Amino acid sequence: MTSPGSRPAEDGPGLPRGVRLGVDVGDVRVGLARSDLDGMIATPIETLERDTAVGRVVHEAREADAHVIMVGLPRSLNGSEGAAAQKARDFSTELTASLAGDSPGIEVRLIDERLTTVSAHKALHSSGRKGRKHRQVVDQVAAVMILQQALDTERSTGARAGERVEAAPAEPATAQDPTQEDA
Repeated sequence: MTSPGSRPAEDGPGLPRGVRLGVDVGDVRVGLARSDLDGMIATPIETLERDTAVGRVVHEAREADAHVIMVGLPRSLNGSEGAAAQKARDFSTELTASLAGDSPGIEVRLIDERLTTVSAHKALHSSGRKGRKHRQVVDQVAAVMILQQALDTERSTGARAGERVEAAPAEPATAQDPTQEDA
């Protein structure tokens, strides 16, 4: 098993074995899913509260020795991006920054997820789950759909799916506030 720091930034054809995580970002909740080591199938993990989700996803990625975190990017049907897409981009940037310290080898990638939440609701309805109970698991189902789409793309192309999220440039150090001098 390789250490997170020794992973290549971009894997070529014949991607290495390794867990991938899928994330569906919502305003209130975040769905989390994971793959098996061979990247064949996505399964749900849990639904997270939005305000603690980044830390929980980072923890899960480290625990599972994940190679990649696939975050759904909600675009409109014409491909444009609105407020929800910006929230997913912001979440991805925060996630990348949180991983940068001791897990820089874990990639964060944005996956086009048009209609996954709608599809998740339809799948839950088809399975017989009542509409009012959808809210509890729809984010997990959407995360599974995002991740499964990415896994299928990886298998068919031999390359990582989606758009890689780069770490934001470090902000310059600020001068110490003179009112806070050491005694």
